[in-house]
Amino acid sequence: MAERIPIASDHAGFALKESLKARLTALGFEVQDLGTSSEASTDYPDYAHPLAEEVSTGEVMRGVLICGTGLGMSYAANRHAHVRAAVAWNPEVAALARQHNNANVLVLPARFVTPVEAEAILQAWLDTPFDGGRHERRVEKIELEGDSQ
Repeated sequence: MAERIPIASDHAGFALKESLKARLTALGFEVQDLGTSSEASTDYPDYAHPLAEEVSTGEVMRGVLICGTGLGMSYAANRHAHVRAAVAWNPEVAALARQHNNANVLVLPARFVTPVEAEAILQAWLDTPFDGGRHERRVEKIELEGDSQ
């Protein structure tokens, strides 16, 4: 059974989303497109929150978000428990986000990467496992319960 990966974008990321959907499908993933459906102006939280909720509740293991800078999508997604959304602008950052931070949402800055670069970033993120070990303790500290700090 193929892993389901939801993908969503705002208007700035629409064209890149369409390109990456094809790449994910070619790699054998079941792609769930959560929108947007055109380059008409939209609000990124309307797409980030539903995807992040699926990751947060464990319905899916990981997802991909795309907006102009990647920042807005990451802010919205990271509001959800258990979501570690990482903006990556090159394959090395994507790999480190997985290795050290167990990033389960990849966020791409559509205005700053080409489709070829985005595919390489996506591939690095998909292929890189979480290292665990000393990083596990740090990742666990991301999840704050109440006022423990």
